[in-house]
Amino acid sequence: MKKSFSILVGLCLAVFSFGQNDKPHYPIQPVPFTDVKITDHFWAPRLETVRTVTLPYTFGQCEETGRVKNFDIAAGNATGSFCGVYGFDDSDVYKIIEGASYSMQVHPDPKLDAYVDSLIEKIKEAQEPDGYLYTWRTINEKEKAAGVEKKDKTGDYYKGTDKRWVHEDEHSHETYNLGHLYEAAVAHFLATGKRSLLDIAIKSADLVDKNFGWEKGKLQQATGHQEIELGLVKLYLVTNEKRYLNLAKFFLDVRGYKGEEYNQNHKKVKDQREIVGHAVRACYMYAAMADVAALTGSKEYIPALNAIWEDVVGKKMYLTGGIGSSGSNEGFSKPYDLPNYSAYNETCASIAFVYWNQRMFQLTGESKYIDVLERTLYNALDAGLSLSGDRFFYPNPLESRKNVERSPWFQCACCPSNVSRFFPSLPGYVFAKRGNEVFVNLYASSETTVENINSRNQSVKVKISQVTEYPYDGKIKLTIEPEKPNTFTLNIRIPGWAQGDAVPFDLYGFANHDGSFAQVLLNGKKYFGKITNGYMAIERKWKTGDQVDLILPMPIQQVKGNSKIEADADRYAIQRGPLVFVLEGKDQSDDRILSVYVSKEADFTSQFEPELLGGVQTISFEGGLVEKKTAPDAGELKPLKLKAIPYFAWANRGKDNMLVWLPNSFESVRPLAQPTIASKSKITASEGIKGELSAVADQWKPRNSDDHENPFVHWWPHFGSTEWIQYDFENEEQIGTARIYWFDDEASEGGCRVPKSFVIKYLENGEWKNCYSPDGWKVVKDDWSEVEFEPVKTSALRLEMVGQEGVSLGVHEWEVR
Repeated sequence: MKKSFSILVGLCLAVFSFGQNDKPHYPIQPVPFTDVKITDHFWAPRLETVRTVTLPYTFGQCEETGRVKNFDIAAGNATGSFCGVYGFDDSDVYKIIEGASYSMQVHPDPKLDAYVDSLIEKIKEAQEPDGYLYTWRTINEKEKAAGVEKKDKTGDYYKGTDKRWVHEDEHSHETYNLGHLYEAAVAHFLATGKRSLLDIAIKSADLVDKNFGWEKGKLQQATGHQEIELGLVKLYLVTNEKRYLNLAKFFLDVRGYKGEEYNQNHKKVKDQREIVGHAVRACYMYAAMADVAALTGSKEYIPALNAIWEDVVGKKMYLTGGIGSSGSNEGFSKPYDLPNYSAYNETCASIAFVYWNQRMFQLTGESKYIDVLERTLYNALDAGLSLSGDRFFYPNPLESRKNVERSPWFQCACCPSNVSRFFPSLPGYVFAKRGNEVFVNLYASSETTVENINSRNQSVKVKISQVTEYPYDGKIKLTIEPEKPNTFTLNIRIPGWAQGDAVPFDLYGFANHDGSFAQVLLNGKKYFGKITNGYMAIERKWKTGDQVDLILPMPIQQVKGNSKIEADADRYAIQRGPLVFVLEGKDQSDDRILSVYVSKEADFTSQFEPELLGGVQTISFEGGLVEKKTAPDAGELKPLKLKAIPYFAWANRGKDNMLVWLPNSFESVRPLAQPTIASKSKITASEGIKGELSAVADQWKPRNSDDHENPFVHWWPHFGSTEWIQYDFENEEQIGTARIYWFDDEASEGGCRVPKSFVIKYLENGEWKNCYSPDGWKVVKDDWSEVEFEPVKTSALRLEMVGQEGVSLGVHEWEVR
C-alpha cells in the first residue's frame, strides 16, 4: 500500500500517473511528498509545528464549535439544532481529515488514526440512505418533521421547504462540502488502505451523478462554489470510474448561464479570458480545468487558462503573491486595483493559487508558474499561519495600523482547515519528473529517490539530495547518487528574480538590478548551459558523487510597482531572494512607521538574527519620520534606524503598525499626526461596533466615503439602528464645531450607508442634551458633514446617528474643535 500511495498521494498536487500510460495524463508528475524528506531549518520546523500543533488544534476547534457534533445530530445520536452559522462547516472536518491522512503516511500515529476512524463513523451515520450528506439540511429536516418551529435563519442555504440542490448554484455549498469529502476520502484510503471514508464518498458521488448531468431529467446546474470538480477527478483516479471524470467536466461546461461573475458563471469556462469574482472559487475552478484538460487530452480549456493566468499575474497579483484585493466579494476588482491597507488576499486564495500554478507547470514545464507559486508560498500563504501554529490570518493585508492580528478561529473557518491540509503535503512541490527528466523546483535541504530508465530499459534508482540555507542563502548544493551510472536530464530552476525579473510581466520590477545572475558549477567547474523555460538543463551520464552547485545572487532589491498601481505610487518595497520584507513597529525605536520616509539611495545591509522570531533574516537601513511637511517635496525629518523582517513573520507579537511599500517621496508620506481634542479623548461606542475606535480620531482623511484604505468603524449587520460614538475629554472643553466623514460602501456593493439623520449631544450634570445648530444637521456623502452649533463647555460629546432602513451605519472620522 505504501508504494501505491507514493504514486497516488500527489493527487493534491495533481499527480496523475497511476500506471495508466495508455490514457491521457499530465506530462510532468511531481515526486510525491512521501518520497521527499525535508531536513532544512526553514520548512522542516514549520511542518513539525503543523503536525504537532495545528492538526490537533484545528480538530479541537471542530469539536468545540459543534462541527463534529453536527454529524451526531444529523445521525440522530444527539439532539439540538445545527451548531454554527454556515452550511459549509462540514467541509472543515473533511479538510482536516485530509491533512491528518497525509501526516499519518509520513508519521504513523495510532492515536490519530483511531480518532479519524471515529470521525468517519460519525460521518457514515450522518449520511442519508441514498448517499446524501449535508448536515445542515438533514438536521433542519429532522426538526421540521418533529414540528419544531424556528425563525428561518438559513437564508440561501436551505429555506425549510426546498428540495435538495435547489440553491446549489447560489450558496448552499452542498457539492462544495462533497468535494472536500472526496479529497479527504482518497487521501485517507491511500494513507491507511481503509475503504471506510472512500465508500462514503463513492456512495455520495453516485448520488450526485444520478442527479446532475446532460441527460434528460437531470439537473443542468453549476456549482455555487467550485470544489467538487477537483474531488471528482481524484475519485476517478483512485477508482478508474470514468463517470466521475465526466461529471467533473459537466460541472465545468455547464457554467455560463446566470451572468454572475462572482462565481464565474457569467460565461462558458472555455470562453473566459479575465479573472473575476471570488478568488478561491476561481482558482479551484481553473485548477480543475487543468486537471480535466490533462486527463481527457482536450485542448479546449488551454486558451482560457493561459489568458486568465496572464490577467491575474500581469494585473491583479500582489507583490506577496496574494490574490483577491477586494473584501466585498473576497476576490478580484479591476486591473491594477491593489490597495495595501484594505488588501484582502484570503489565505485560502493563496492555497488555491498554488494548486493552480502547480498544475499549469505540470501541463507546460514552464518555470514561470513555479516562480509565482514560490512567491505566494513564501509570503502570502506562509503568513496565513502563526509561528506557533495555532493562530490564523483570513485576509493578509500589506499595511496595518495596529488593527490586525491572527485569530484563534473564525465562524467561517475555511482558512485554518485549508492550512491544515496544505502544509503536510508541501514536500511534494520540491521535485518533479517527466520520463528521464528530473525538475528541481523548490530549494530546501532535502532528499528523494526517483526511478529512471536506462538504455537497456532497466529501472535505475537515483538519489538526489539538496543542502542549502534557502531562502536566506542562495547557495544550493545538489548531490546525485544513481545506483549505477544513468543518463538523464537534471532541470534546475533559475528563478525569475535571479535573472533580474521580479515577476513574469511588468506588474512589478526591480528598480536597480545590480546585474548579478545565477551561476552553476558541475563538479566544481563552471557550467554554461542554455536556460530554457526557466530551467538550466544538464543532460549527462550521472554517476555517484556527481555534484551541482547552484549559486543564486541575493542582493537586496528595491521593487517598484507598475505606474498604474495607484496605491504604490512614489513607494518601493524590499525583496531579497523570494522573500518580501516589511517594517513592523516593534522592531523600531519609534513605532510610528506609517509616517516614514526612505530615500531611494538608502544603503541596505542584511543579517541573520537567530533569536528573533525563531530565526529570520533582517534588513537594516536608515530613514526618517516626517514630523511636518514644509513643501510638497520637503519636510522636517526625525532620523530613524529601521529594520525590516520577512512578511511571513509579521504579526506574531500582537497588533502593530506594518508597512510593505515604503514612501520615497515626501508627497506620498503622511506626516505624524499632532494630538487633538478627539485623539486625546477616551472613545466609546454603542454595542456591536466593528473596527478600531481610534480610527475615528486618527486624522486620516478618506478620499471618499467608500475609501477602504483609511480606517473606519461600522455596525454591520445592525440594520436601521440608532448608534453612537462618545468622546470623554481629559478636561472640560469648549466645543462649537464638528465635522464627520461617513463611511458608505454602496459603490462597492457593501451594506453601510450614510445615516438618515444625526445629532451631537453634550453631557451636562450627568444628562445628555442636544447641541443646538441653527443651520441644522446636514448629512453629506463623499465629503465632510460640517456643523456649527452653539458652543458648549462639557466633559463629553456623543455623536448619535439613526440608520436608514435595511442598511448599517459607519464612520471614517469625527473631528471636534
